[in-house]
Amino acid sequence: MASESSRSDDREARLARLRQIPRTPVLIVGGGINGISTFRELALQGIPVVMVEKGDWCQAASGALSRMIHGGLRYLETGEFSLVKESVRERDRLLKNAPHYVAPLRTTVPIDSWGGGLLNAGKRFLRLTEKPSRRGALVIKTGLTLYDAWSRRFGNMPKHQLHNQPQTRQRWPGFADWVKCSAAYYDAWIAAPERLGFELIEDAERAEPAALALNYLSVEQCDGEKITLRDTLRGETFSLKAHVVVNATGAWIDRLNGTLSESLPERKLIGGTKGSHLILHCPALLQMLDGEMVYYENQEGRVCIMFPWYGNVLVGSTDIRVDNPDDVVCEKDEQSYILDSLRFVFPHLTIKEEDVLYTFSGVRPLPASHAASNGSISRNHSLVLLPPLAGRDFTTLCLVGGKWTTFRQFGEEAADRVLKLLGEQRKVSTADLAIGGGRDFPSATRKPGWLKALSSEYGVSQTRVSQLVSRYGTRAQAVMNFMRLQPDHPLHAQPDWSQNELRFLIRHEQVQTLEDLLVRRTPLAISGQLTLPLMAEVNALLAEDRGWSPEKSAQHLTDTLSRLAALHGLGRLYPVEMNKESCHVSQSESEA
Repeated sequence: MASESSRSDDREARLARLRQIPRTPVLIVGGGINGISTFRELALQGIPVVMVEKGDWCQAASGALSRMIHGGLRYLETGEFSLVKESVRERDRLLKNAPHYVAPLRTTVPIDSWGGGLLNAGKRFLRLTEKPSRRGALVIKTGLTLYDAWSRRFGNMPKHQLHNQPQTRQRWPGFADWVKCSAAYYDAWIAAPERLGFELIEDAERAEPAALALNYLSVEQCDGEKITLRDTLRGETFSLKAHVVVNATGAWIDRLNGTLSESLPERKLIGGTKGSHLILHCPALLQMLDGEMVYYENQEGRVCIMFPWYGNVLVGSTDIRVDNPDDVVCEKDEQSYILDSLRFVFPHLTIKEEDVLYTFSGVRPLPASHAASNGSISRNHSLVLLPPLAGRDFTTLCLVGGKWTTFRQFGEEAADRVLKLLGEQRKVSTADLAIGGGRDFPSATRKPGWLKALSSEYGVSQTRVSQLVSRYGTRAQAVMNFMRLQPDHPLHAQPDWSQNELRFLIRHEQVQTLEDLLVRRTPLAISGQLTLPLMAEVNALLAEDRGWSPEKSAQHLTDTLSRLAALHGLGRLYPVEMNKESCHVSQSESEA
């Protein structure tokens, strides 16, 4: 077992580097996708930027997305053409730059009429109403025609198709009787958003060794000149000065601004809404979806989604205003709302409460708004500059709004604004720059031969190589290099994963907690695979690498179980008896 002082992760080295930084040109606060994107953009220009995150990377809203990379078809109705155009362009860039995680997704829209919704669509476009309503085929076709035009300009997605009732029934026999026709088009989905976020960080630090990213480091206070950071794991504090502070804290933007300057005039920038999703075990629905997404309107005209997810079905979402973004969860009434919406489209399905394997929820960092309808609040992004003033020596740049699909564009705009403040010029564009394991990713025709060559080189079965490539892209080679350094064994509780594979993640991906590993570095939690024996086994690997005592290891597992029960509806894992000396599950609970 490794001693505490010889732990294999690099957090101590990172903290030591931070102690040596009295001043940084740029401090980014917030390690969600927009902060990470800005960090990458600046590092690629040679800026020694520092980024801190009070939790783990992509822990909040950036880890609670619908897993879609999409153009935002419904934003056409409110006249946000530039946002849709930008989103389609960035979607197609991600398909090229991150092919290991982002893939096309055929999407079907069930429709209840041919001409319905024309009047209300016109009113919404002219801002005469914010009331959602159901949309007919002509309204949807108009939007999809524009979608196609931009898709053909920036990529090569197939054109949309409109299907009449017999055609729709043939493909979707389980649809409700109200469905009279349907439209089919292509968007995209992302298999591992949190992993992509970490790969962006890794790419940035490789490009600029002086750049530094640290998770579990919060902003404690500011005296107007020095900013005090606190290690939330151990309590140590650090002080540094910054020329520019980028506030990328999403739903916490207003709170951080208050911490940075008590004399700052009160100005509310964020009016976030909560979005919750469910992961369902429903083989009948999974079979009907057959690899496609259904993008549908519920009874009140709110847009919802469902599509296959790691052998289960992802369904969402809600849109509820919240004042406190801390530890939001999917409430029981939200769960009922989502399931009722699903039954509106597939009324013959029987879905029980125990079929909900996992829930997740996050707060969209939308701009403050007095809109009567949450759905009418813009999903576009903006930059708000707070110049130095009495009692605050630095400039603050606030990143307001945004959506996952457009993170690169938002990060580019933020970085360009910072570069101007620093008197620097852009040197590198990220528009066509591959990300992480998407670098040198083979085409579909080359991939079989490449997998076969990797299998031969590393002495690993082609099935296992294919599995690792699906998880890490071309970074699978680094994983396999590490895995063969010492004898490896499959996990007892989940043989599709091995001990050395998880050790690689622990040692090379800033994993600090069991939750980091289960929820964000792997899909073990969101795919519904968690069992108590699996959690205990993975926790033992983490404890061994960190040199934790049996007591600390047992407490960490208990705390993680409690958090997963509270945040993700995994209470079925919690009420069990554990041997706290060994962190093993008693035999009677092995099937919990």
